[in-house]
Amino acid sequence: MMKLNKLFFITVLASTMFISCNKDDDETSITPPRDRGEQAIEDDEALVSYLKTHFYNYEEFESPAADFDYTVRFDTIAGSNAEKISIFESDLLSTKTITRDEVDYNLYVLKVREGEGMQPKFADSTFVTYSGKLLTGTTFDNTLTPVWFDLTQLIDGFTQGIVEFKSASGYEVKEDNSVVFNNDYGIGSIFLPSGLGYFASTQPLIPSYSPIIFNVNLFIANEADHDNDGIPSYMEDLNGDEIITNDDTDEDGAPNYADTDDDGDGTPTKEEITFNIDGSIIFTDKNSDGIPDYLDPETYF
Repeated sequence: MMKLNKLFFITVLASTMFISCNKDDDETSITPPRDRGEQAIEDDEALVSYLKTHFYNYEEFESPAADFDYTVRFDTIAGSNAEKISIFESDLLSTKTITRDEVDYNLYVLKVREGEGMQPKFADSTFVTYSGKLLTGTTFDNTLTPVWFDLTQLIDGFTQGIVEFKSASGYEVKEDNSVVFNNDYGIGSIFLPSGLGYFASTQPLIPSYSPIIFNVNLFIANEADHDNDGIPSYMEDLNGDEIITNDDTDEDGAPNYADTDDDGDGTPTKEEITFNIDGSIIFTDKNSDGIPDYLDPETYF
């Protein structure tokens, strides 16, 4: 199972370029990756075309049969389905603009059912089932059994899509230890360009520069504190770009969300914050310089 994890490569060269060999003269030619801005436009055209020419099984969701499995399915608007409402025309479809590498990407989210529980943040953990498809309909990955995902470790498109849903409001553990979730968990689909997916790299069954689709069911969302310093990981995104790996106050190579002493003053972060009775964090500032103590190497307890 692919797990949606970001790709890591042995060398920088392998992560940014394709290498091909000329069999005639054994010279190595390097093909640079495509321009991200141009590819974003091409991908968006492909996604919009798909959304306009396909529909989902909205009628089954509107009047679910007793044995309905609450699975989103797509089909082409043609023949006996010529009068169906396209995904593009659905009131449940929204567009989200994500900026990465100075390129604006359109992410499309079909929120068939929002959910009634907790809505995850971009740095939280989620318990989900999903299936991944190409625009051709080819399934490249899926799981019928829920799995835990740390959203900080996934491709941007999946993370930025799943945070638009909410979890189930609760669940019941049966005598046989099976778990049954309340039938109000988030259900929907995420349509993402390659720039928020795998871009120039290839994965099994996913060609490079492929826009992809994920159908998702969100059962549980848990607030994450990766370094157990008392500050939820999403709050350690100081610059607000929702990229949690580029905030490193003491520049020690460990981003704040994975650093137990964010300012490197020798006093653990958890000892430089306090809490209200309701559990909310008090960011103390002993020297009143506008910098919270846990980020200020000039103050420590």
